[in-house]
Amino acid sequence: MGKKSTRDNKSIYQTSREDAGMTREEASEAMGFVSDSRIEKFETGKSPVQPEEVLAMAKAYKKPSLCNYYCSHECPIGQEYVPEVKVKELSQIVLQMLATMNSLEKAKDRFIEITADGEISEDELADFAKIEQGVEQISMAADSLVLWVNNTIASGKIDEEKLEAARRTLGK
Repeated sequence: MGKKSTRDNKSIYQTSREDAGMTREEASEAMGFVSDSRIEKFETGKSPVQPEEVLAMAKAYKKPSLCNYYCSHECPIGQEYVPEVKVKELSQIVLQMLATMNSLEKAKDRFIEITADGEISEDELADFAKIEQGVEQISMAADSLVLWVNNTIASGKIDEEKLEAARRTLGK
């Protein structure tokens, strides 16, 4: 049995492992190909974590949000193009999405006016930027919903096979 860490400044990878109730040795066993000494190196920042290690941790710790964290904070491409998705409650995600959709519904006619000629003039920029911001908010809410679903599957509260079967019946 490994000793308990007393570090104050723990990485997200270490806190995720500890939240899963695993020692480094147990995590190594659960991941299959990552040694406990390798885990110690990326948890303490002595060595950068690799994408395949993050995928293995996300699965072993039942924490899919580690993948988004890695992409938005550590991957050079992701830092540029992948926003951090916050883990939220389902009701909060749905209410945020619906509120944004309602505001965009009100802006729909203006959006049509702005884009009808295929160009965005200087006097249309402010309205276009506001609409673009609303679309981005819906995108983030959709990403939050996907993360919520993945977390709920990982925790065993949704049966992944049954969800996949339901998706197939919809023609996904």
